[in-house]
Amino acid sequence: MKNTENTLLKRKNFVTKLMLDLGVPAHLKGYHYIRTAVLMTVDDMELVSSVTKLLYPDIAKEYKTTGQKVERAIRNAIEVSWQRGNMDAMERIFGFSAHTGKGRPTNSEYIARLADELQLHEEELL
Repeated sequence: MKNTENTLLKRKNFVTKLMLDLGVPAHLKGYHYIRTAVLMTVDDMELVSSVTKLLYPDIAKEYKTTGQKVERAIRNAIEVSWQRGNMDAMERIFGFSAHTGKGRPTNSEYIARLADELQLHEEELL
């Protein structure tokens, strides 16, 4: 799909609503990093298989920080949403939640699943 400015805005809005529904606090740096990661990943799913070598450094460059700080902030945002977030939304998107006793998804699983959710709803955004 062609990345027009309108399409990018619709994608960003979709991811924002999805993250807020999951309970990712918007005031955390990790919130912004996750949203950026999902928007980058939706066009190139290979990034998820190389988060430390490609994805985190690219995000770090954009936000003028380090890859380690990006990883930690994302992990923290996921942890907070997992503990305090919307359990129904977690179960709907990830198939499990903190209530089922399974651990939270890894950073790459979380990013990949949100990118997949965006791809699944891409037709509706147009």
